[in-house]
Amino acid sequence: MSEPTAPKIEFPCPYRIRVVANAVDGFEAQLIEIVRKHAPEFDESTLDMRPSKGGKYNAHSFEILATGEPQLKALFEDFKATGEVHMVL
Repeated sequence: MSEPTAPKIEFPCPYRIRVVANAVDGFEAQLIEIVRKHAPEFDESTLDMRPSKGGKYNAHSFEILATGEPQLKALFEDFKATGEVHMVL
């Protein structure tokens, strides 16, 4: 019996990303700068931020036009390199 395969994503496509980061001043501007580096057509109106119950973290959700796995990997690496990001989903 063969293993089921994950569905393939066909690029380019709209792609929703969630970034969970420390609630620090200036992070949203840093996030926008990183996203624009990898997805210049990024529309800031898709950006939504929700604080955690305790206020220690913020969850930032947004949509980009994903062009391929290399773009997404580079974006995730730049988020992690900030030192403020705990998860990228």
